[in-house]
Amino acid sequence: MEHNVENATTGLIGQYLSFLRTQRKLSDHTVEHYGRDLQELRSLLAPAGEEHADIDLRKTTQVQIRKCAARLHARGLNARSIARKLSAWRGFFGWLSMQMDLAANPVDGVKAPKKSKPLPKALAADDAIRLVSQPDPVRDPDSTLAACNRAMFELLYSSGLRVSELVGIDVADVREGGYESAGWVDLEEAEVTVTGKGGKKRKVPVGQAARAALADWLPLRARLRKADGGPDSHALFLNERGARISPRVAQLRLKAHGRALEMASDVHPHMLRHSFASHVLQSSGDLRAVQEMLGHASITATQVYTALDFQRLAQVYDQAHPRARKNGGK
Repeated sequence: MEHNVENATTGLIGQYLSFLRTQRKLSDHTVEHYGRDLQELRSLLAPAGEEHADIDLRKTTQVQIRKCAARLHARGLNARSIARKLSAWRGFFGWLSMQMDLAANPVDGVKAPKKSKPLPKALAADDAIRLVSQPDPVRDPDSTLAACNRAMFELLYSSGLRVSELVGIDVADVREGGYESAGWVDLEEAEVTVTGKGGKKRKVPVGQAARAALADWLPLRARLRKADGGPDSHALFLNERGARISPRVAQLRLKAHGRALEMASDVHPHMLRHSFASHVLQSSGDLRAVQEMLGHASITATQVYTALDFQRLAQVYDQAHPRARKNGGK
């Protein structure tokens, strides 16, 4: 049965909307949005199946408002929309407190759920290998630039380095004349030492493919190295002028390489770091080891890759399981 009789709740909402229109001078469009948000609040506060029931708004509690927000979240409403509704409800109860005796504004202190952070973008294993191993189809594969790029890209993916860590690596651990290496590579031990966030040093394994690429690069690097003995002379990766490569140059080179290979994604160094973490976790399942190799201070930062791993498994399931397909496997 429909309830056509305007109840007390509807009356109060109507008065508030009139206040917004005449006193606050809000547009009809904005007032209409407020009206929908407040009608939705009434529906959420009402007992199940009695969405048009009269509600004693003076008894609305913060717990009830939290439950309303939680129900909106469960319906799939995004954090931004929930925050907007809470703002509308807060304004209504603020106005209501001037019309009648309210113990407190029940919306005060209630916040929308945190916006979900987008998952880091990682390449599929085949795409990552193709990116770091295949030569640029435009450039000479035997050039100094090509050798430098391949060594950088292989090392990024092999060891999950940040681009700032990559360009800070020296050919050896140097401590002389007030200069101290932030990082260095040891091909015999198959490991690289880098300085990460917070000035913390860590050692990370270097894979065979990266070691081979570095071995090809080192003789060419020696030709570019400046003989003045300055800090750049120790750098593992040098540009054509013999200066240490900057993070920006490394980013641009990888981006250009990805485009030359017609990669679907707009690749960047951190994507290789994400790919490293995701692929090692997929193979080993050892979250703590991945945390240590990435240099994360907290395991929480590393746990995002478990979501990536599940996402990959879900995609495999959707493609492979006959009862997962939308057409029912027919």
